Amino acid sequence: MANFIENLPDGWTIYLWLIIGAVIIMAVVYWIRWGMNNEQFDEDIKYVLFDEKDQDKMTPEEFAKSRTVIKAQIESRNRFLAQEAQDHKLKA
Repeated sequence: MANFIENLPDGWTIYLWLIIGAVIIMAVVYWIRWGMNNEQFDEDIKYVLFDEKDQDKMTPEEFAKSRTVIKAQIESRNRFLAQEAQDHKLKA
């Protein structure tokens, strides 16, 4: 293997870097697409951290928004669990 690398013409490393760069870009595009399909890019995710005890630290609009976001997250989780259960039943 070392002999093969030594016999390569000058400038071969740029092609190696181009291939590695292309693989990295394809991986990034794949993971961004996966994140978009799996609800990972949610601007309102910050509201999930709050609970009923934080009402005095928030404006009424922010608190209402946090309750709406948490409700949507719970519904999303329930949909996911139902889909997983259905997939599990089909495999069994």
